[in-house]
Amino acid sequence: MGEKASELYCNATFRMCMDNFQSSRAFRIGSKYAFFKWRFESTFANKVVLALGFACLTGLLAQVRFYLPYTPVPVTGQIFAVLLSGVVLGKWYGGLSQSLYAGLGAAGIPWFNGLKGGMDILSGVTGGYIIGFIAASLIIGWFTDKYVRSRSFTGLFSLMLLGIAVIYLFGVIQLSIVLGVNAQRAFELGALPFISVDLYKALIIATIATALSPRTAYGSEIDTIK
Repeated sequence: MGEKASELYCNATFRMCMDNFQSSRAFRIGSKYAFFKWRFESTFANKVVLALGFACLTGLLAQVRFYLPYTPVPVTGQIFAVLLSGVVLGKWYGGLSQSLYAGLGAAGIPWFNGLKGGMDILSGVTGGYIIGFIAASLIIGWFTDKYVRSRSFTGLFSLMLLGIAVIYLFGVIQLSIVLGVNAQRAFELGALPFISVDLYKALIIATIATALSPRTAYGSEIDTIK
């Protein structure tokens, strides 16, 4: 009798744990869907506030920096905010967040790396990367807005790599112009030293983005039925 009661107790406990797990999982999935659905349908003012928040986060992470001895371009934490802005805010408002970061920084707000601001930064050796932030966020947001399958870990990791490549492209072009060096030398100074660390960053960002992104349609996706 004691063994039977113990078995019933264990079965009941297991079912309760599984029910709690399923409820918790459903809540997490529902919460992610609810936020993205709210963001998609929200007012212009709310979306601008979100974009400004990501601009501020980009400026904050710009201060997390260090320099390598053989390049004028610093390693910073900005890329986390830049790439996630496309996922969280979508193409237009992700792009807007980085446009605000670039525009307000050029206007004098000291939130570029080293607590600097002004057009001289935007037109200097790191200015191309800042312009690249806008393009990278737009591209990532376009894919994640349109394709549910792009929100898998594999899809997001691929998008993070694409975003980084876009930032490199803009950064290296401007670096070549500002320093007066050829494309190969600009690549050696402005991209090659960062590739290995940016691969790790892409993995981390893709993991975060996968945890945040709903795998169901919430707006104008074209590869699934709502």
